Amino acid sequence: MPLALYALTAGAFGIGVTEFVIMGLLLEVSTSLGVTISAAGFLISGYALGVVAGAPLLTILTSRWPRKTVLLVLMAVFTAGNLISALAPDYATLMAARVLTSFAHGSFFGVGSVVATSLVPENRKASAIAIMFTGLTVATILGVPFGTWLGQWLGWRATFWAVTVIGAVAFAVIALLVPRSAAPKEESDLRRDLGVLSRSSVLVGFVTTIIGYAGVFAIFTYIAPMLTEITGFPEAVVSPALVVFGVGLLLGNLVGGKLADRWLAPTLIGSLLALAIVSFAMTFALHSKIGAIAFVGMLGAAAFATVPPLQMWVLEKAKGAGQSLASSLNIAAFNLGNAGGAWLGGVVIDHGPGLGAIPWIAALVTSAGVAVALTGLRLDAGRKTGPVAAQATGC
Repeated sequence: MPLALYALTAGAFGIGVTEFVIMGLLLEVSTSLGVTISAAGFLISGYALGVVAGAPLLTILTSRWPRKTVLLVLMAVFTAGNLISALAPDYATLMAARVLTSFAHGSFFGVGSVVATSLVPENRKASAIAIMFTGLTVATILGVPFGTWLGQWLGWRATFWAVTVIGAVAFAVIALLVPRSAAPKEESDLRRDLGVLSRSSVLVGFVTTIIGYAGVFAIFTYIAPMLTEITGFPEAVVSPALVVFGVGLLLGNLVGGKLADRWLAPTLIGSLLALAIVSFAMTFALHSKIGAIAFVGMLGAAAFATVPPLQMWVLEKAKGAGQSLASSLNIAAFNLGNAGGAWLGGVVIDHGPGLGAIPWIAALVTSAGVAVALTGLRLDAGRKTGPVAAQATGC
């Protein structure tokens, strides 16, 4: 794989740390800025909503720019957002800085996916996407625990200073290694780009991503109380369990990319089915300490095995004008799924049937994503056979 791919991975690593590390620093932030923990938690929600809003907005605004320039501008926005976060004198400034930072998230992964696929042969495109997303998985395994430790030791601002440095390094590496000829800009027209949203296969891809991935965060958001209250682990076990989850993410991402290169549609359906099965089985595995840890890793593997085929599916269906926009919107779709899954888990806890039911309800949600994907495949098959049948009958 070309070195330019690993430059994209560096950017993905920094973005992954910024997105998730705040979860481990809520107490420090709330104490430092004099807000409640729940208010500090809104920094996570604000970031997610910023990704959803920023992905299409920045992609449209930069649609006429060379894609390498777009990536560099996005990394500059990301670095500036983290710098402002490190210097934020109050809660409102920190929230604004988090939203600014999140604007770079969706567009970076969206445009980065297009650039990544342009750097490799046709039969390695999904693997290229997987390698870029490896930065996100490594951030989960190493970056977030280290950032949390650093913030607890030296204060939460130290974590944002560290991520600012990561952003500057990623900017330099992208500038040095990504060729300007990679995924060159297209002649862009806003109306024509938006036309990609009229393609039913692209819209089916978005819906599949939202519904299929919502089940992951319905479980992951509440994994700590599940492990402590249902499985009976002490709180000290939660962090090592999350490392197991992160290792699963890494392995699933790479395997999903390789399989999607060979069999895109079967990998899409198979990975979503595997995610639904693992989610359902966790209902029972949580009552065994060994089973719970094993299935936490399997959940991570199944969750990220879906990412390369879901992203590649949208890229394939959006070929031509509007591909970068569709790619960025699919990243926003992942974040909508994350937010929706977390909300669903909260509803299940607050209004019944309770914490232990989240895994099987998440499995039902992911199964609905499988049904949507199968519907999309049938529609595609109908469009392909329709013209052939018409020619055969002389219509």
